[in-house]
Amino acid sequence: MKDTNILAIDLAKNVFQVCKRDPKGKVLFNRELSRAKLKEMLVKQPRSLVAMEACGSAQYWARLARALGHEVKVISARTVKPFQTKQKTDRNDALAIAIAASQEHIHGVRVQSAEEQALQSLERARHLAKTHQIAQSNQIRGLLGEFGIIVPPSLSQLRKHIPFILEDAENSLPQSFRETLNYLWQHLLQQIEHVAILERQLEGAVKYDTTCQKLMKLEGVGPIGALGLAVRLGQGENFTNGREASANIGLTPKQHSSGGKERIGHISKRHADKRLRSTLFQGALSVITQVSKRPARTSKERWLQALVERRGKKIAAVAFANKTVRTAYAILKNDTEYQPISLA
Repeated sequence: MKDTNILAIDLAKNVFQVCKRDPKGKVLFNRELSRAKLKEMLVKQPRSLVAMEACGSAQYWARLARALGHEVKVISARTVKPFQTKQKTDRNDALAIAIAASQEHIHGVRVQSAEEQALQSLERARHLAKTHQIAQSNQIRGLLGEFGIIVPPSLSQLRKHIPFILEDAENSLPQSFRETLNYLWQHLLQQIEHVAILERQLEGAVKYDTTCQKLMKLEGVGPIGALGLAVRLGQGENFTNGREASANIGLTPKQHSSGGKERIGHISKRHADKRLRSTLFQGALSVITQVSKRPARTSKERWLQALVERRGKKIAAVAFANKTVRTAYAILKNDTEYQPISLA
């Protein structure tokens, strides 16, 4: 859209900075707008390129602008940063977003539908509940260790030992700590039930999602991995090829090439979807564990066994996760089913 205006929005909760540039790069205005005024402006403005950073509420504003007929470009904050000059102010931030959006080689992140965002929110809630559950169980175990009582790791061991510890009158625990321990234990039981409810909701949502069911046929991809791939890749419309999709998740090595010499490094530690990458990596490790115990049944398993012997399990797991993302991209892009090639 070289012949259209750019509306760059520096997002916030109540006060938004909007910078409007014409196709020649001239700034037409750069001013603050309230939430109501911003919605009114998006309605009245002719079809434009609406750009914003990928941050809180960006998906909502992107869907709204697209519904009003605008083209939308949601850009990573790390990508916008080099275009920021002078001091950090709302005016300069909005101008930097406008300049970054005008660059053809800079791609935006995918805009999710409301249904996809609801599924992602459910997974985020489950992840946070699981984190709190682990933290609470570790605190109980650590506090008991200060009194010389060691409980083996795992929730099943806590369920087995805590009732006896609370009832044992000879373990020299002060009464005040027994009351504290009982409260922490009851709180942990509530957290366990909370996690179980969210996991049932997530499994039910994935069960009736046709895209997730397609992706779960891939080796090492469960409900969490399928949901992450479906939300991240969509129908593949935001990526040119499978390698680009894999690089977006952080499963391709970084390059530092110069003078015609290619230098391939490690996978990125910053520019990645770390949660999805970790899920795919763990799934790949489980596949490697299974394949290592029996003969290969498919051509992919034979390739994986050879790679494990040559490079080791961890590097093979990253390569397998990379192949999983590329295969998922092809499935979503071409609307096909996964069919592994069996060995004769």
